[in-house]
Amino acid sequence: MAEDLEHLLPECRADALLSPTERIELVKVDRWVTYARADVVLMHLNSLLHYPLHDRMPCMLLYGLPGMGKTKILQKFLRDHPSGFDEAKGISCINVIGIQMPPDADEKSLYEEVLCALDARIHYGHTTPQMRRTARDLMTFADARMLIIDELHTLLGGSYRQQRILLNAIRFLANDLKLTLVCAGTADAKRALATDRQLADRFRAIELPAWNDDASFHRFLVSFGAALPLQKKSDLLFAPLRRSILEHTEGVLVRIVGLLKELAIEAIQSGRERIDRQSLRTLPSLVPLISMESSVEPSQSAS
Repeated sequence: MAEDLEHLLPECRADALLSPTERIELVKVDRWVTYARADVVLMHLNSLLHYPLHDRMPCMLLYGLPGMGKTKILQKFLRDHPSGFDEAKGISCINVIGIQMPPDADEKSLYEEVLCALDARIHYGHTTPQMRRTARDLMTFADARMLIIDELHTLLGGSYRQQRILLNAIRFLANDLKLTLVCAGTADAKRALATDRQLADRFRAIELPAWNDDASFHRFLVSFGAALPLQKKSDLLFAPLRRSILEHTEGVLVRIVGLLKELAIEAIQSGRERIDRQSLRTLPSLVPLISMESSVEPSQSAS
């Protein structure tokens, strides 16, 4: 049977021999599938992490529509750079710290997020200056080199004054600790950073645009198909199917992945064991996400 599964990655072939129920559960599990855009971002992140120390360290903004894979890429980078332990010094080393911009959009909450990422004890009764001092000291102790802040656009939910305070706090940490900042969010994150000229001058922006029917998309489909526990080779490059996937998802990565998973489950349940031109019949019956309903309704009313 192994020779019949050459369409799958070697590490995924044993999964295709499991029962249909087990394979359906595997399809639902999140998995990392490498693709060109993600590789470019990861390459830039690695370059920034090993950048020589300067008074004004270079920074990066990763932005795009919701669901374009920004958080997944950052999580992959964090997994590739876990905390370590320096046996000689007897201390933990956390070179990369990842947090989300807190929903409260205030300075104290920002330091709480940093302390949580450092797995440090938080004294909620401390004042903001005390929290700042603790966060700075522990980041220095852990040899932090990079601070990743996801969902940066959240700070726009605060008042103008709160936004200025948070941006000043971020810039202060970067200056004081010689940190590289990596921020991610929607286009609003770019707008937020642009309001602080000193910060904006440090950031290079990388956009994750919606997918088009090009060579990169074709390679992604092949890579994703090779990780699905289907016993037959899928025909994801079949042009009408390819274009229908883009049409139904508007090129948003999280929707594409979700759709491919649903088609894979249908392929297992039907016994076809592959995503192919017959899968086109399944697409109209799939329940759209709320974010997609506005684009689906006109075609429904037309029919």
